[in-house]
Amino acid sequence: MKARGWVSLFLIVDWFSAVLAWSLFFYFRKTILEGSEFKADSNFYSGVLIIPFAWIFLYFLQGTYIEIKRIFRLKILTLTLVASAIGTILIFFTLLLDDIVSSYQNYYLSLLLLFLLHFSFTSLFRLSIGTFLIQFIRRPGNGFKTLIIGGNEKALEIYNEINSHPKNINSFIGYVNVNGKDRLLDGYLNYFGHEKDLEKVIRENEIEEVIIAIENTEHNRLQDFLVRIDDGHLRIKLLPDTYVILSGSVKMTNIYGALLVEIITDAMPFWQQAVKRMIDVLISVTAMILLIPVYLFCAIAVKLSSRGPVFFLQDRVGLNGKNFKIIKFRTMVVNAESAGPQLSSADDPRITKIGRFMRKTRLDEFPQFLNVLLGQMSLVGPRPERQFYIDQIIQIEPQYLHLNRVRPGITSWGQVKFGYAENVTQMLQRMKFDLIYMKNRSIALDIKIMFYTIVIIFKAKGK
Repeated sequence: MKARGWVSLFLIVDWFSAVLAWSLFFYFRKTILEGSEFKADSNFYSGVLIIPFAWIFLYFLQGTYIEIKRIFRLKILTLTLVASAIGTILIFFTLLLDDIVSSYQNYYLSLLLLFLLHFSFTSLFRLSIGTFLIQFIRRPGNGFKTLIIGGNEKALEIYNEINSHPKNINSFIGYVNVNGKDRLLDGYLNYFGHEKDLEKVIRENEIEEVIIAIENTEHNRLQDFLVRIDDGHLRIKLLPDTYVILSGSVKMTNIYGALLVEIITDAMPFWQQAVKRMIDVLISVTAMILLIPVYLFCAIAVKLSSRGPVFFLQDRVGLNGKNFKIIKFRTMVVNAESAGPQLSSADDPRITKIGRFMRKTRLDEFPQFLNVLLGQMSLVGPRPERQFYIDQIIQIEPQYLHLNRVRPGITSWGQVKFGYAENVTQMLQRMKFDLIYMKNRSIALDIKIMFYTIVIIFKAKGK
């Protein structure tokens, strides 16, 4: 069964568990806690129709249905416990608090009863499905498709330790070597050639995990591998002795005797990513309505300042390297880049008078709320660049490509700390702030960056 099939199965049992828990809760509350006769009234049917979908929405925010094949039993219990506690409290305060009851004790007993019923049924059904899922993955050929980089003694040792364990969840597809010499895995795994074809091998074989097993003398190649294959979805594991040369977040993971280091590709939990997107949409819609007078003022000011259109559209590289049209109020004269791409400077003669003010106050960025609504950008994220400059940056710092794993932002840590870049060197300096943001991003950090951006707007101190 594919991942979508398991997701569907979990959705069905989660819906059924929520219906069963609410039905029994309503019955026991009426008959036992309140000592009255059970009647399936409108409140009961409304709960049966609405509450299960509310639970599923909460599970979605948790990230329960993301990478469903990795939701093992301990994670199932943890997610269910947290969701049951939060969901029960929300239901209690939104639906039950105003009910007429004989005593406050019944309030607390109702809260406890709903929690116990929901947690018990949900965890029971989930654990049953989870057990079948684990057994399915452990069958030969059903595990996570895994590629080994390296064909030396370390690679052979890792392969033997993992593959010989009865609880192995990896399905080794093959390996590529680094130096063109080590071929110790021949006879065990398919040989896919040299690592120069790494991206093609991963794409064509739908690889889910990569284990990098290289010699100490080849550690200078590690950063190159990570830049090339770390797309935020692929699980990448390394030998422990490579830890000291890694940058970024990592965690130790013991895979049935083979001690490896796993790279954490995103510091922000999925529930925060979901909340971040909701905040993006809510604030963008609100801003576009409340800022209508500002938009009108800017449009008139741009039109009167120089000939040409009010808005300026330009190709930028966004999430997963996809191009999109960024929208700004025009701050330069028409055909400002007739001689080719050029970055602006503090005394750039191409910038109009009103354009200089709009840049200092960031008013030129306000139309990008539309980019946010279209899903092309976020309120906070690394500033998007043009492919022309990205090609120059990655010649010096290939890790810049990591920034394309998230939606670019209207504002960023680099933008707040450094401002607009006037050359590639300054772009590299700003990139450091954005990379730090990538490794530490959270809702709290986004709020802090937005606060400082607002301060820059009102003080008109933008660079």
